Amino acid sequence: MNGHFAAVDNGNGSSPDSNAHNFEHGIQVINEDKQYNTNLNEYLNETHVAEAGFNYHLISVFGSQSTGKSTLLNHLFGTQFSVMSERERRQTTKGIWMSKNKNEGKMADNILVMDVEGTDGRERGEDQDFERKSALFALATSEVLIVNIWEHQVGLYQGANMGLLKTVFEVNMQLFLKDKQNQTRSLLFFVIRDHIGVTPLANLRNTLIQDLTHIWSSISKPAGLENSKIEDYFDFAFAALPHKILQPDKFISEVQKLGSRFIAGHRNKDSDATDDQELTGGVFLPEYHRRIPADGLSIYAEGIWDQIVSNKDLDLPTQQELLAQFRCDEIAREVQIAFDAAIAPLEEQQAESTRAGKPAVLPDLGQIGAEAREKCVKNFETQASRYHKGVYTTKRAELEDKIDNRLKALYQAHLTAAHKAGVTAFSDAVTNAVKAGQKAGGAYEFAEIVEKQKTKTLEIFKKEAQSLAIPGVAWSNFKPQYLIFEKELDEVSARLRKEEMRRLAIRVERWVKSRLGDAIGLEFNKLGSGRGGSGAPESGEKPATEKDIWDRVWKAFISIVGEAESRFTDRAKSFEASDDEVQVGLWRLRRKSWVALREKIEEEVMESNILMKLRENFEDKFRYDEDGVPRIWRPSDDIEGIYTRARESTLGLVPLLSRFRLTSTSAPPDLIEFVGPQPHGVEPGDEEDLTPIGGVDEDEGKSLEEETTILSEPKKQDLVVRFKKMADGVYVEAKRSAIGGITQVPLYFYAVLLVLGWNEFVMVLRNPILFLLLLLISGGTYVAYSLNLLGPMMQMANAASRQGMEIGKAKLRDFLENHEGARGALGMPPKNAQRVESGISMDTLDSNGKRKETGLGAEDDI
Repeated sequence: MNGHFAAVDNGNGSSPDSNAHNFEHGIQVINEDKQYNTNLNEYLNETHVAEAGFNYHLISVFGSQSTGKSTLLNHLFGTQFSVMSERERRQTTKGIWMSKNKNEGKMADNILVMDVEGTDGRERGEDQDFERKSALFALATSEVLIVNIWEHQVGLYQGANMGLLKTVFEVNMQLFLKDKQNQTRSLLFFVIRDHIGVTPLANLRNTLIQDLTHIWSSISKPAGLENSKIEDYFDFAFAALPHKILQPDKFISEVQKLGSRFIAGHRNKDSDATDDQELTGGVFLPEYHRRIPADGLSIYAEGIWDQIVSNKDLDLPTQQELLAQFRCDEIAREVQIAFDAAIAPLEEQQAESTRAGKPAVLPDLGQIGAEAREKCVKNFETQASRYHKGVYTTKRAELEDKIDNRLKALYQAHLTAAHKAGVTAFSDAVTNAVKAGQKAGGAYEFAEIVEKQKTKTLEIFKKEAQSLAIPGVAWSNFKPQYLIFEKELDEVSARLRKEEMRRLAIRVERWVKSRLGDAIGLEFNKLGSGRGGSGAPESGEKPATEKDIWDRVWKAFISIVGEAESRFTDRAKSFEASDDEVQVGLWRLRRKSWVALREKIEEEVMESNILMKLRENFEDKFRYDEDGVPRIWRPSDDIEGIYTRARESTLGLVPLLSRFRLTSTSAPPDLIEFVGPQPHGVEPGDEEDLTPIGGVDEDEGKSLEEETTILSEPKKQDLVVRFKKMADGVYVEAKRSAIGGITQVPLYFYAVLLVLGWNEFVMVLRNPILFLLLLLISGGTYVAYSLNLLGPMMQMANAASRQGMEIGKAKLRDFLENHEGARGALGMPPKNAQRVESGISMDTLDSNGKRKETGLGAEDDI
């Protein structure tokens, strides 16, 4: 054998030639011991056929031993198969060999040629097992089967390999019985050698066709295929070559002409022929191809051979499916590497943020995921779509499911993070906008803010969800998540609206308290004159009677609450609040307002406050007359009567103030009607901060009588006692002032004064100047006395005299210090001659001529 060929594995995993990958002259696919060479894929890679996809063709040649099959292939395809020596008639080709076509100039690309061991050889004898199995292998894998026979063997049964062809036909029937839809056709290309031209090729073709038809009719056919024809499964082509030795030049030229036929062709639809006349262009028709990608040919062929050697039924579709499953799984693993490189970091980043409790929104996730998925599926499609369609479709679906499950989990977590971030951003945006509106003076519309922020947030989420959409992938339609997000935004909007309603209620309650503080305080202050510093007006309208104080308080309260309800309702409608929410707010407002009124009343009737009001009321009635003129008590006045009436009148206020009663009904106000029934929309949280109201909340055990009781009996008694003591003090003071105003001057004093001062009176009266001066002094003194100006005038005179003395002293001191003549007249030394060491100077002497004392108070004596 030719040592240039890479032989089958020797059992140790490699052969001497295969270790060096020397595939220059071909490779032995199956050796004579029926062992398959696993290095076939390396050969296909070395010859660059593996990367050709479907762009390759496989030809097998078989025939009787020593008929020149290898020689024909070497001349036709430029191969270097081992050939028989001209001197020895022995077997040369053992097993099945393969080599790539080297004459590619005028032929199709990537033609693989298999040289099958010859039949009817003496080395095999009667053992026909290998030749049958090799024929089955060639039929299962090859597009074109070249049958090499000599001209003189046409018409012979064994010589023309009719027995072997019968076996091939029978196996072909089994194949069709297994799968009638996917069975490909094959071309039987008869090459008649040593044709001398006496018998025309057409006659030889007819003879062979007749023999083949006879063989076909003699084989047993499965049920349903009894009437089938050989042409249903095989196409035939014929060629004749001259004698290689006797006509070498013509042999070479005919071989070259024959090689030009090994190109792609198509079927001639207008021809009725059943042989090569029906083929136009070349012998490689699309239906001949087994549709096995070149990179999977080695595995496919190995599976076929394993089943043949194991005497199993030859199920070609099953072998194609097994190959497709193996290769598709392998390709899927390869294409997922790039997918993992793109997606795994994002999954890790998302997992880290989830563990940290802060789900993150991954930027450009949709683009990265879509590109990674498209690239992965596209690469799988490019490499795996050449295999069995059913398996490819299934494996593609499995791959898509696998990567989609990862993307789906990633996308779902991403949308969950976007969901949470969107809800938080929406809530914060609404809250900040409300605060900004409050700072700007309260001019804001809550409903408009909510709608604006909701639209903005939904648009952001929608854009994020749309960025994750994958065309043609149903699960990437995140409309349900969008609807859930929108629903939650509505829930958040309702919660924010409720919170805003609470804030509105608080603001209105504060307003009510402020108004009640002024209105109720004013009504209580009207009980006194204000002269005691309580704040009541000293002048102006006063109530005709003090007994209707509670009517006036209730009227002011109802007016304030009504205005507050109107404010609350108008503002709540701007929030797009429901009627139930408004009714709940008004119900709470009325309850809170009554509690505020109750607290204000309790503040007004505190011991110090009510005692001050009673004292002012008493003093207003005791110290002032009906016209509001202060009384100057005289011993002749009925102080006791006035005191008694004023005291009893003031004491009558105590029982009046002790209970909240309306004069119109002589009963407490109807709080049940005022508060109203509890609305249907009240939730448990709406009642948590409400103070129970007696007579309204019966479960609290407090009646309406208790609710409207302002002063308890002990407090009333204590108040009466303290007031009487205070009133007694005022009475004693008045009595004392009346007694202290009486003068005890004897009458004879006036007579003595008149006798002793008569001359002076006459002199003054006769002297007009003194008389006028006396009148002016008397008039001025009377006016000053009437206006209470004598005291201020005396103070001003004293202040002016003191100021004049201070100015005179300062002028005298300045004169003595700076005038040398004055110093000499007083015997004082010159200013420059003063003894500095003694420290005595005008600045150091006081007004008495003594040395001043140092200190902060020294200048006070000047």
